[in-house]
Amino acid sequence: MAKDHYKVLGVDKNASQEEIKSAFRKLARKYHPDVAGKESEEKFKEINEAFQVLGNPQKKAQYDQVGSESFRPEDFADSGAFNFEDLFKNFGFGDIFNIFSEGRRRGPRPGSDLRYDIEISLEQAFSGLKTKIEMEVNSGCRACKGTGAKNGKMNTCPSCNGLGQIKRIQRTPFGQTIFITTCSKCGGSGRIASEKCEVCKGTGRVKEKKNIEIKIPKGVDEDSYLRSPGQGEAGQKGGRPGDLYVVIHIKPHEIFERQGNDLFCKTNIPLSKAIFGGEIEVRTIDGKAKIKLPKGTQSHTIFRLRGKGMPDLRTGRRGDQMVRVTVKIPEKLTKEQEEQLREILGETEIETTKGFFDKMRDFVS
Repeated sequence: MAKDHYKVLGVDKNASQEEIKSAFRKLARKYHPDVAGKESEEKFKEINEAFQVLGNPQKKAQYDQVGSESFRPEDFADSGAFNFEDLFKNFGFGDIFNIFSEGRRRGPRPGSDLRYDIEISLEQAFSGLKTKIEMEVNSGCRACKGTGAKNGKMNTCPSCNGLGQIKRIQRTPFGQTIFITTCSKCGGSGRIASEKCEVCKGTGRVKEKKNIEIKIPKGVDEDSYLRSPGQGEAGQKGGRPGDLYVVIHIKPHEIFERQGNDLFCKTNIPLSKAIFGGEIEVRTIDGKAKIKLPKGTQSHTIFRLRGKGMPDLRTGRRGDQMVRVTVKIPEKLTKEQEEQLREILGETEIETTKGFFDKMRDFVS
């Protein structure tokens, strides 16, 4: 039966050799048995045969003139005429080893990054501090300098001759396939210890406790973090150490709530201060401050203390402190006091406005 090799590869009769090769690359990558499974063998064989005809200018000319009946089975016996490594280069995978390899050479590997969570007070976040933290980490073994070999003495791996990989070429009816596996003897490093280090048992790393000094700057907020380069776990096979990330958590404060660099608090004032005005003293994050109340101060009025908030982490400029005053209403009055207040205050008409519920929400919050 005549075979339509152009249809198999999905190209037209005027396709260039580069277009034919490109079409074959895509189909071979999709249907190769090592990728798609054994059930794709017949499909791949068909694709392979089409490429051997159309990918060869002489065979292509013969096929265009006479058709597929002009070829004998032995014409396709040497299906290794093409090199898979050449075909798959520049195909978005780098080279064939990315597709069919079972392992890659393992060179130096960086150590893992570590995280440490620390809780500090709002006052400490305001002023900043230096402190030490204790952690248990995988550090490089000093006895073998991280090599895993006694006295640091390493030899070239005899199994892979220092390459770290074992290359195996297998010829099949579907082509030549190259398998690359990580050398099991040296683990891909290309070198082996003449004798394992007794301290780290050949791993190149040991567990140890470290006291690390950290400096927390002024103005840090919840979930701020500090990066300490090289304070993570030791790398392997000469790789650089990882980093340490210290995540900051701020304890809830008994007085202040924080929003950005501003601080919020509440304070009670006596009815007399609200009516006649006067001066009150309030607490700040770094001391005390005075607020001058005007006559007739209403409950839930907010006063701003400029520059009394938290310092900005970058500029150092301080935010503000917002103080909401609540008028303290006396719960018990003598009959004489009650009569005096009635006489002074009189009866005030209650007015309902559009913002009534907003004020109520603010009041109960």
